[in-house]
Amino acid sequence: MAGQRTAARAAACAAVVVLTVTTGVTARADDGFESLPAQRIADRSRDALLDARSLRLRAHGDLGKGQEALTADLALDREGNCAGSVRLGGGKGSVEIVKRGGTVWVKPDADFWKNQVPVGGSTFGAILAGRYLKGPASDSRLRPVVDACDLNTFRQLVSDNAGADGGTLTKGAVTTVDGVRTVPVTRRAHGQELTAYVDTGGRHHPVRLTVRGDGADAAVDFSRFDRPVPSATPAAKDTVDVSALLGRTPAPS
Repeated sequence: MAGQRTAARAAACAAVVVLTVTTGVTARADDGFESLPAQRIADRSRDALLDARSLRLRAHGDLGKGQEALTADLALDREGNCAGSVRLGGGKGSVEIVKRGGTVWVKPDADFWKNQVPVGGSTFGAILAGRYLKGPASDSRLRPVVDACDLNTFRQLVSDNAGADGGTLTKGAVTTVDGVRTVPVTRRAHGQELTAYVDTGGRHHPVRLTVRGDGADAAVDFSRFDRPVPSATPAAKDTVDVSALLGRTPAPS
């Protein structure tokens, strides 16, 4: 489903575009975090994010440059478990997502079917009638959802972009974000301002990442580090098998 691929890619980009603020790995100090230089704060925040076993990611806004505005709320872990939703901007629809082990469930709404699958989408939506589409994670037609719901995919994107042009990195005054004391570090490059708000306590995870300028106005919030992804899955009566709706997966050529 092309629309799910677009949503998944945009959600990942909303976070990764900000995380390129960091480069390299530095030694860790035990105290005085708030007094560290901006680069060391950014490095430690990135390292903490890469070390996480699970997290909740909430992204919203517009990245500009042709990317679709969206809202995403996903809990995900390194084992590929996931639960949450992605909503595209402009009334283009939303998708609820659950992945547990080797099985994935997706529930696109009527607007998603109409806008993202213009040929036959409305018919698919009518057949599902508010139920989830269920299939194996190995089904190529569900691959975009599977990739988006794996923390390892996200971690790889962060690692791959760590060597990007860093621009000018500066540290701001301590501020509170969602009740958490943070130090903001900001990169200004290519007409954009990218800021990571880093928790001054604990393992120094990023609490919020923002990107502004050149048509972009987006934010990504992180929380629930190393906590289990919700394990509830849709009941059988609320699901339709993907092969019953779309046919069996074509054999590889």
